[in-house]
Amino acid sequence: MKNLLLFVFLIVYQIQSQTDMTTKLPYYEIPEYSDSYTAGTVAARLIDGLGFRYYWATEGLTEIDLAYKPNDDVRSTKETVEHIYNLSHVIVNATLKQPNSKNDMSQMTFHDIRVQTLMNLKTAADVLRLSDDISQYEIIFGEREIPFWNNINGPIADAIWHCGQIASFRRTSGNPINPKVDHFMGTVKD
Repeated sequence: MKNLLLFVFLIVYQIQSQTDMTTKLPYYEIPEYSDSYTAGTVAARLIDGLGFRYYWATEGLTEIDLAYKPNDDVRSTKETVEHIYNLSHVIVNATLKQPNSKNDMSQMTFHDIRVQTLMNLKTAADVLRLSDDISQYEIIFGEREIPFWNNINGPIADAIWHCGQIASFRRTSGNPINPKVDHFMGTVKD
């Protein structure tokens, strides 16, 4: 019953968030930290940090930025954004206890991908923040169930890594991140 209520809450929250997303996306600033340290609150904070970094790494990207890649052997910024979108699905699917499948981005714009990535991260963090036992959130690939540990060193760490890559690429293409962003505090200076 608790899982059903949580699921209903998340669906309502996501619908409301999608309605509000034209006005305010999650992770402009990092949410307030929890009063207590639990596995759930720590994992949620890790994803909140990822969301904040992703928000600012992708905020204001231009078509020139999205097309940028240092050489033919690496992903472009747009391909990296798409990769993070796929990673965000692995992260949120684990918290919703859903199996992973291929994501169709063929009809999605960069803006759509960015918004959905932020929403996926926010949903995952919200689930984890309320959880006493994060071991229940396994990554499901077909018949394989992989422990939450792998979400930390896999998709979460990989997405953080790629946010830094986007920040570097956009600096090189002439559009650095807003200098008022304070990554340590998770805020934007006045």
